[in-house]
Amino acid sequence: MSAGGAFGGNRGARPVPPEKGVFPLDHMHLCDLEKKEYISCLRSSGHKSELCRHLSRMYLECRMKKNLMAKQDMSELGFGKEPVLEASPEDGTRNAMIEE
Repeated sequence: MSAGGAFGGNRGARPVPPEKGVFPLDHMHLCDLEKKEYISCLRSSGHKSELCRHLSRMYLECRMKKNLMAKQDMSELGFGKEPVLEASPEDGTRNAMIEE
């Protein structure tokens, strides 16, 4: 058996929390609407997350507003200038990418 114990790791060292990725769960369901819209979008788009980025952004903004995660500039979370889908005038489908 190694010095780290049965499951590995250093038993004497203090754990260091990660910079990102850990934040309070939404036990009070403060951002449920945004979460459900995002998940619904993923399901209807065949899990193509790029088509649902606007909803992902809204969900993160809600979490920051409700103090469920640290406030950060959205550009630090990967939301800079992003392409927007433009609707086709004849059939209402989204088919062209344009820059904001």
